[in-house]
Amino acid sequence: MTLSTQIMTDEQRKSVALEYLKAFDHGGVTSSGGSILDLFSVDAQVYFPKWGLADGHDEIGRMFADVGGTLKAIKHHYSELNWIFSGSDLVVVEGTSHGEHRDGPWRAGAPDWAAGRWCDVFEIRDWKIHRCFIYLDPDYAGQDTARYPWLAEEN
Repeated sequence: MTLSTQIMTDEQRKSVALEYLKAFDHGGVTSSGGSILDLFSVDAQVYFPKWGLADGHDEIGRMFADVGGTLKAIKHHYSELNWIFSGSDLVVVEGTSHGEHRDGPWRAGAPDWAAGRWCDVFEIRDWKIHRCFIYLDPDYAGQDTARYPWLAEEN
């Protein structure tokens, strides 16, 4: 963990988180043409369900390649984001998305139980993401229904 040297406002932290989401929508490329990894501190941690915890740029890059390699397209719904600020370095954003996974398309709310709703918890300081824990259903195409009796009955 590094020492914090720059005071950031909640709006500045929000701008970093938005840049991260937009980079995902553009294949890992930021608005300045850089890599999404440029948004992270060198010792950052990222958690993704069914992948686990990635430490540092190399592991985060591998995680993003693994997860991103299953996605043909993704679009976050920016106008519907809910932001929670802690008064510290923590920022929580809840939102929806749609896109296409290699197993098929998804859209939040279609159906209500399927993928597309997510929540990210960020720790952002010194204009870098130091921690990003991603909470969502990684079954984007909604194929894992047999293990859930209430879903199996619908199909």
